[in-house]
Amino acid sequence: MPAIEILGLEKIYKVGFWRKQTRRALHPLHLTVENGEIFGFLGPNGAGKTTTLKMLMGLVFPTAGTARILDRDWTEPEVKAQIGFLPEQPYFYDYLTAHELLDYYGQLSGVPAKDRKRRIDEVLARVGLTDVRGVQLRKFSKGMLQRAGIAQAILHDPKLVFFDEPMSGLDPLGRREVRDLMEQLKHEGKTVFFSTHILSDAEALCDRVAIIHKGELRGVGAVADLTSSVQGKVEVVWQGTQVPASMKALGAECHITGDTVRAVIADTQQDAAIDALRRERLRLIAITPLRTSLEAYFVEKLQHSQTTAGTTV
Repeated sequence: MPAIEILGLEKIYKVGFWRKQTRRALHPLHLTVENGEIFGFLGPNGAGKTTTLKMLMGLVFPTAGTARILDRDWTEPEVKAQIGFLPEQPYFYDYLTAHELLDYYGQLSGVPAKDRKRRIDEVLARVGLTDVRGVQLRKFSKGMLQRAGIAQAILHDPKLVFFDEPMSGLDPLGRREVRDLMEQLKHEGKTVFFSTHILSDAEALCDRVAIIHKGELRGVGAVADLTSSVQGKVEVVWQGTQVPASMKALGAECHITGDTVRAVIADTQQDAAIDALRRERLRLIAITPLRTSLEAYFVEKLQHSQTTAGTTV
Protein backbone atom coordinates (compact mmCIF):
# COMPACT_ATOMS: atom_id res chain seq x y z
CA MET A 1 0.00 0.00 0.00
CA PRO A 2 1.64 3.30 -1.09
CA ALA A 3 1.65 6.13 1.42
CA ILE A 4 0.95 8.63 -1.38
CA GLU A 5 -0.46 8.00 -4.84
CA ILE A 6 -0.70 11.09 -7.04
CA LEU A 7 -2.93 10.62 -10.07
CA GLY A 8 -2.62 13.36 -12.67
CA LEU A 9 -2.58 16.38 -10.36
CA GLU A 10 -2.48 19.57 -12.40
CA LYS A 11 -2.65 23.26 -11.55
CA ILE A 12 -3.35 26.16 -13.89
CA TYR A 13 -3.66 29.69 -12.49
CA LYS A 14 -5.60 32.51 -14.08
CA VAL A 15 -3.50 35.66 -14.15
CA GLY A 16 -3.70 39.23 -15.37
CA PHE A 17 -6.07 42.06 -14.51
CA TRP A 18 -9.07 40.39 -16.19
CA ARG A 19 -7.83 36.88 -15.29
CA LYS A 20 -8.07 35.85 -18.92
CA GLN A 21 -4.48 34.66 -19.18
CA THR A 22 -3.34 31.35 -17.73
CA ARG A 23 -0.11 30.08 -16.21
CA ARG A 24 0.51 26.37 -15.75
CA ALA A 25 2.17 25.81 -12.39
CA LEU A 26 2.03 22.02 -12.55
CA HIS A 27 1.71 19.68 -15.51
CA PRO A 28 -0.26 16.45 -14.89
CA LEU A 29 1.76 14.68 -12.19
CA HIS A 30 1.78 10.94 -11.58
CA LEU A 31 3.87 9.84 -8.61
CA THR A 32 3.91 7.11 -5.96
CA VAL A 33 5.59 7.30 -2.54
CA GLU A 34 5.98 4.03 -0.66
CA ASN A 35 5.27 3.51 3.03
CA GLY A 36 8.19 4.04 5.38
CA GLU A 37 10.55 5.77 2.96
CA ILE A 38 12.16 9.18 2.95
CA PHE A 39 11.19 10.71 -0.38
CA GLY A 40 12.83 13.84 -1.73
CA PHE A 41 10.99 16.21 -4.05
CA LEU A 42 13.75 18.18 -5.78
CA GLY A 43 13.72 21.21 -7.99
CA PRO A 44 14.91 24.81 -8.29
CA ASN A 45 12.87 27.67 -6.86
CA GLY A 46 9.60 28.07 -8.74
CA ALA A 47 9.61 24.49 -10.04
CA GLY A 48 6.22 23.59 -8.56
CA LYS A 49 7.27 21.86 -5.34
CA THR A 50 5.29 24.03 -2.94
CA THR A 51 2.25 24.04 -5.23
CA THR A 52 2.24 20.24 -5.18
CA LEU A 53 2.55 20.09 -1.40
CA LYS A 54 -0.22 22.63 -0.88
CA MET A 55 -2.53 20.64 -3.13
CA LEU A 56 -1.79 17.44 -1.22
CA MET A 57 -2.57 19.28 2.01
CA GLY A 58 -5.84 20.65 0.64
CA LEU A 59 -4.65 24.27 0.81
CA VAL A 60 -4.80 24.75 -2.97
CA PHE A 61 -7.45 23.19 -5.20
CA PRO A 62 -6.13 21.34 -8.26
CA THR A 63 -7.33 22.13 -11.77
CA ALA A 64 -7.46 18.40 -12.48
CA GLY A 65 -6.40 15.08 -11.01
CA THR A 66 -6.70 13.42 -7.63
CA ALA A 67 -4.64 11.59 -5.02
CA ARG A 68 -4.81 8.88 -2.40
CA ILE A 69 -3.02 9.26 0.93
CA LEU A 70 -2.56 6.36 3.35
CA ASP A 71 -4.84 4.27 1.11
CA ARG A 72 -7.75 6.71 1.46
CA ASP A 73 -9.18 9.54 -0.56
CA TRP A 74 -7.06 12.60 0.16
CA THR A 75 -10.09 14.77 0.99
CA GLU A 76 -11.24 12.66 3.95
CA PRO A 77 -10.84 14.39 7.35
CA GLU A 78 -9.46 11.15 8.84
CA VAL A 79 -6.52 11.42 6.45
CA LYS A 80 -5.64 14.93 7.61
CA ALA A 81 -5.46 13.66 11.21
CA GLN A 82 -2.60 11.34 10.20
CA ILE A 83 -0.55 14.03 8.45
CA GLY A 84 2.03 16.48 9.77
CA PHE A 85 3.02 19.53 7.71
CA LEU A 86 5.78 22.11 7.88
CA PRO A 87 5.22 24.91 5.32
CA GLU A 88 8.15 26.64 3.66
CA GLN A 89 7.60 29.88 5.59
CA PRO A 90 5.72 29.07 8.80
CA TYR A 91 4.15 31.98 10.64
CA PHE A 92 3.35 31.87 14.34
CA TYR A 93 1.86 34.44 16.71
CA ASP A 94 4.82 36.40 18.11
CA TYR A 95 3.67 36.59 21.72
CA LEU A 96 3.11 32.89 22.31
CA THR A 97 5.86 30.89 23.97
CA ALA A 98 7.10 27.66 22.38
CA HIS A 99 5.13 25.64 24.95
CA GLU A 100 1.95 27.67 24.39
CA LEU A 101 2.29 27.28 20.63
CA LEU A 102 2.53 23.50 20.87
CA ASP A 103 -0.30 23.33 23.39
CA TYR A 104 -2.48 25.23 20.91
CA TYR A 105 -1.52 22.98 18.00
CA GLY A 106 -1.97 19.94 20.20
CA GLN A 107 -5.58 20.95 20.80
CA LEU A 108 -6.13 21.56 17.08
CA SER A 109 -4.61 18.17 16.26
CA GLY A 110 -6.73 16.31 18.77
CA VAL A 111 -3.95 15.29 21.17
CA PRO A 112 -5.75 14.26 24.41
CA ALA A 113 -5.24 16.67 27.32
CA LYS A 114 -3.79 13.91 29.52
CA ASP A 115 -1.08 13.20 26.91
CA ARG A 116 -0.41 16.72 25.70
CA LYS A 117 2.21 17.83 28.23
CA ARG A 118 4.21 14.63 27.75
CA ARG A 119 4.11 14.95 23.95
CA ILE A 120 5.12 18.63 24.12
CA ASP A 121 8.09 17.79 26.34
CA GLU A 122 9.12 14.99 23.97
CA VAL A 123 9.03 17.04 20.77
CA LEU A 124 10.71 20.07 22.36
CA ALA A 125 13.56 17.78 23.34
CA ARG A 126 13.71 16.25 19.85
CA VAL A 127 14.10 19.64 18.17
CA GLY A 128 16.40 21.13 20.81
CA LEU A 129 14.04 23.77 22.23
CA THR A 130 13.59 22.51 25.78
CA ASP A 131 15.65 25.33 27.29
CA VAL A 132 13.58 28.03 25.56
CA ARG A 133 10.13 26.52 26.04
CA GLY A 134 9.01 29.60 28.00
CA VAL A 135 10.47 32.19 25.62
CA GLN A 136 8.15 34.17 23.34
CA LEU A 137 8.49 33.33 19.65
CA ARG A 138 9.23 36.97 18.74
CA LYS A 139 12.63 36.45 20.35
CA PHE A 140 13.41 33.33 18.30
CA SER A 141 15.89 33.31 15.43
CA LYS A 142 14.77 32.04 12.03
CA GLY A 143 16.38 28.68 12.73
CA MET A 144 14.61 28.38 16.09
CA LEU A 145 11.27 29.20 14.45
CA GLN A 146 11.97 26.46 11.91
CA ARG A 147 12.53 24.01 14.77
CA ALA A 148 9.25 25.10 16.35
CA GLY A 149 7.56 24.43 13.01
CA ILE A 150 9.02 20.94 12.89
CA ALA A 151 7.84 20.34 16.46
CA GLN A 152 4.22 21.21 15.61
CA ALA A 153 4.38 18.96 12.54
CA ILE A 154 5.26 15.85 14.57
CA LEU A 155 3.41 16.69 17.80
CA HIS A 156 0.38 14.49 17.12
CA ASP A 157 2.54 11.50 16.08
CA PRO A 158 1.45 11.43 12.41
CA LYS A 159 2.04 8.49 10.07
CA LEU A 160 3.05 10.78 7.20
CA VAL A 161 5.04 14.02 7.43
CA PHE A 162 5.37 16.69 4.74
CA PHE A 163 8.33 19.06 5.10
CA ASP A 164 8.62 21.99 2.67
CA GLU A 165 12.28 23.14 2.66
CA PRO A 166 12.90 21.96 6.26
CA MET A 167 16.58 23.01 6.24
CA SER A 168 15.76 26.65 5.51
CA GLY A 169 17.40 29.02 7.98
CA LEU A 170 19.31 26.31 9.83
CA ASP A 171 23.03 26.36 10.54
CA PRO A 172 25.12 23.24 9.73
CA LEU A 173 24.53 21.75 13.18
CA GLY A 174 20.79 22.38 12.92
CA ARG A 175 20.69 20.73 9.50
CA ARG A 176 22.47 17.70 10.89
CA GLU A 177 19.92 17.47 13.72
CA VAL A 178 16.99 17.69 11.29
CA ARG A 179 18.52 14.95 9.14
CA ASP A 180 18.87 12.79 12.25
CA LEU A 181 15.24 13.50 13.15
CA MET A 182 14.06 12.44 9.69
CA GLU A 183 15.99 9.19 9.97
CA GLN A 184 14.44 8.58 13.40
CA LEU A 185 10.97 9.13 11.94
CA LYS A 186 11.74 6.58 9.25
CA HIS A 187 12.94 4.05 11.83
CA GLU A 188 9.63 4.56 13.64
CA GLY A 189 7.86 3.43 10.47
CA LYS A 190 6.73 6.87 9.34
CA THR A 191 6.86 8.19 5.79
CA VAL A 192 8.69 11.47 5.18
CA PHE A 193 8.05 13.53 2.03
CA PHE A 194 10.17 16.64 1.83
CA SER A 195 10.94 19.22 -0.81
CA THR A 196 14.36 20.78 -1.07
CA HIS A 197 16.85 22.32 -3.45
CA ILE A 198 19.79 21.33 -1.19
CA LEU A 199 20.93 18.24 -3.08
CA SER A 200 23.55 17.11 -0.55
CA ASP A 201 20.81 16.69 2.07
CA ALA A 202 18.66 14.71 -0.35
CA GLU A 203 21.55 12.46 -1.37
CA ALA A 204 22.41 11.72 2.26
CA LEU A 205 18.83 11.12 3.40
CA CYS A 206 16.52 9.89 0.68
CA ASP A 207 15.59 6.41 -0.39
CA ARG A 208 14.10 7.81 -3.60
CA VAL A 209 13.81 11.23 -5.20
CA ALA A 210 11.77 12.94 -7.89
CA ILE A 211 13.01 15.90 -9.89
CA ILE A 212 10.56 18.58 -11.01
CA HIS A 213 11.34 21.55 -13.24
CA LYS A 214 8.96 24.17 -14.62
CA GLY A 215 6.04 22.21 -13.24
CA GLU A 216 6.95 18.97 -15.01
CA LEU A 217 8.35 15.73 -13.60
CA ARG A 218 11.82 15.14 -15.08
CA GLY A 219 12.97 12.00 -13.33
CA VAL A 220 12.29 9.68 -10.40
CA GLY A 221 14.21 6.80 -8.90
CA ALA A 222 16.26 5.37 -6.05
CA VAL A 223 19.22 7.52 -5.06
CA ALA A 224 21.52 4.48 -5.27
CA ASP A 225 20.46 3.91 -8.89
CA LEU A 226 20.73 7.56 -9.91
CA THR A 227 24.26 7.77 -8.49
CA SER A 228 25.40 4.46 -10.01
CA SER A 229 28.69 3.86 -11.77
CA VAL A 230 29.48 6.23 -14.63
CA GLN A 231 29.53 4.30 -17.91
CA GLY A 232 31.62 1.46 -16.50
CA LYS A 233 34.60 3.56 -15.45
CA VAL A 234 36.95 3.22 -12.48
CA GLU A 235 39.42 5.54 -10.79
CA VAL A 236 42.95 4.21 -10.23
CA VAL A 237 45.12 5.98 -7.64
CA TRP A 238 48.84 5.35 -7.15
CA GLN A 239 51.75 6.84 -5.22
CA GLY A 240 54.15 9.17 -7.01
CA THR A 241 54.04 11.65 -9.87
CA GLN A 242 55.08 9.33 -12.70
CA VAL A 243 52.54 8.46 -15.42
CA PRO A 244 53.75 5.39 -17.33
CA ALA A 245 53.34 5.38 -21.10
CA SER A 246 51.50 2.06 -20.76
CA MET A 247 48.82 3.83 -18.66
CA LYS A 248 48.43 6.52 -21.31
CA ALA A 249 48.07 3.75 -23.89
CA LEU A 250 45.03 2.51 -21.97
CA GLY A 251 43.35 5.86 -22.58
CA ALA A 252 43.74 6.96 -18.96
CA GLU A 253 42.74 10.50 -18.00
CA CYS A 254 45.43 11.34 -15.44
CA HIS A 255 45.60 14.11 -12.82
CA ILE A 256 48.54 14.64 -10.46
CA THR A 257 47.65 15.91 -6.98
CA GLY A 258 50.59 16.32 -4.62
CA ASP A 259 52.40 12.99 -4.52
CA THR A 260 49.60 10.88 -5.99
CA VAL A 261 48.20 10.31 -9.46
CA ARG A 262 44.52 9.71 -10.19
CA ALA A 263 43.55 8.12 -13.49
CA VAL A 264 40.13 7.34 -14.93
CA ILE A 265 39.93 4.28 -17.18
CA ALA A 266 37.33 1.81 -18.44
CA ASP A 267 36.63 -0.90 -15.88
CA THR A 268 37.60 -3.52 -18.49
CA GLN A 269 41.15 -2.11 -18.39
CA GLN A 270 41.76 -2.31 -14.65
CA ASP A 271 43.75 -5.58 -14.81
CA ALA A 272 45.99 -4.09 -17.48
CA ALA A 273 46.42 -0.96 -15.34
CA ILE A 274 47.48 -3.03 -12.32
CA ASP A 275 50.05 -4.86 -14.48
CA ALA A 276 51.37 -1.56 -15.85
CA LEU A 277 51.88 -0.13 -12.35
CA ARG A 278 53.52 -3.33 -11.15
CA ARG A 279 56.02 -3.27 -14.04
CA GLU A 280 56.95 0.31 -13.15
CA ARG A 281 57.17 -0.62 -9.44
CA LEU A 282 54.59 2.03 -8.54
CA ARG A 283 52.51 1.52 -5.38
CA LEU A 284 48.80 1.12 -6.05
CA ILE A 285 46.65 2.93 -3.47
CA ALA A 286 43.09 2.23 -4.61
CA ILE A 287 40.78 1.25 -7.45
CA THR A 288 37.19 2.43 -7.03
CA PRO A 289 34.17 2.56 -9.35
CA LEU A 290 33.61 6.11 -10.56
CA ARG A 291 30.18 7.25 -9.48
CA THR A 292 28.11 10.25 -10.44
CA SER A 293 26.55 12.53 -7.83
CA LEU A 294 22.91 13.41 -7.37
CA GLU A 295 23.87 16.97 -8.27
CA ALA A 296 25.26 15.82 -11.63
CA TYR A 297 22.07 13.87 -12.37
CA PHE A 298 19.96 16.86 -11.33
CA VAL A 299 21.85 19.28 -13.57
CA GLU A 300 21.70 16.83 -16.47
CA LYS A 301 17.90 16.58 -16.19
CA LEU A 302 17.47 20.35 -16.01
CA GLN A 303 19.76 20.96 -18.97
CA HIS A 304 17.93 18.28 -20.97
CA SER A 305 14.57 19.89 -20.20
CA GLN A 306 15.87 23.29 -21.32
CA THR A 307 17.24 21.79 -24.55
CA THR A 308 13.95 20.03 -25.21
CA ALA A 309 12.01 23.22 -24.55
CA GLY A 310 14.28 25.09 -26.92
CA THR A 311 13.67 22.65 -29.77
CA THR A 312 9.89 22.81 -29.47
CA VAL A 313 9.44 26.57 -29.62
